[in-house]
Amino acid sequence: MLNPPYEITPSIIRLIASISEKVGAVNANYLNKQSPTLRKQNKIRTIHSSLQIEGNTLTLEQITALIDNKRVVGPEKDVAEVLNAIKVYHDLEKLKANDEKSFLSAHQILMKGLIENPGKYRNKSVGIVQGNNVAHVAPPFENVPFLMKDLFLYLKKSDEITLIKSCVFHYEVEFIHPFLDGNGRIGRLWQTIILMEQYPVFEFLPFETLISKTQNDYYKALATSDKSGNSTAFIDYMLQVIDHSLGELLDFNNRTLKETDRIDYFLKIAPMPFTRKDYMNVFKDLSTATASRDLKKATELNLIAKQGTGNQTVYFLS
Repeated sequence: MLNPPYEITPSIIRLIASISEKVGAVNANYLNKQSPTLRKQNKIRTIHSSLQIEGNTLTLEQITALIDNKRVVGPEKDVAEVLNAIKVYHDLEKLKANDEKSFLSAHQILMKGLIENPGKYRNKSVGIVQGNNVAHVAPPFENVPFLMKDLFLYLKKSDEITLIKSCVFHYEVEFIHPFLDGNGRIGRLWQTIILMEQYPVFEFLPFETLISKTQNDYYKALATSDKSGNSTAFIDYMLQVIDHSLGELLDFNNRTLKETDRIDYFLKIAPMPFTRKDYMNVFKDLSTATASRDLKKATELNLIAKQGTGNQTVYFLS
């Protein structure tokens, strides 16, 4: 097995260290245990961002309505794309990162009704055109099954760290362009699947939102890697995106939160039942008296209910 070509640069090493530190903070602050409400919100943002990159015009509100099984007026193709994505993202934990059949099944669901033979590798040669220029000529279609088998073998057998493998896989899918359409969305989805298996936080961390905000940089990193013949530039870009996304998740520690802000934030991520100590583990600079006042306020607002007294007090969602 030949590993896909890339280099581990000092910048990449720094980013890996920063990401690892932030993942530790996420775990320490219970942020890897998101509430169902926050998971739903992040799923909506992820679907919206990933499809927006592909030109989908539906709004966050329209996607929310579709998730809630409500009727939406919009372009038929756009609605179909969102409904397909909802099905995939609803069952993320069932997809297996190292399983090629799982990969093909996910593409089949994502692209159902949008292209012929979804979930099947392409049977013709393709090139990617930007403006009047051919930006990328994908490998011959005859090579695709072998290239994809090698790529999944790299995922299974390589002792490279997961963060790097997820970026390499994403880039190689865009380079190989195994399908006639849907390569971008399946590449981004599969990076999430790979990361989730080691870092559960990525199930609901919508780093695709940042990709959509830095779309030009995304395509520039792909083009730079194409020209250099390795995925180093793309790895660096994607690690920056992941690092930034984790930073945003942790950013509440760097803001001055009001009492109601703290309560609202905590209830989105709180273990159930929880104690005052759990609350203070998230807001580490809070005094015991302030934490008690916050929880009393939340009880008065009927957001939570309490049971027990003194140090034995536990809280539940009302």
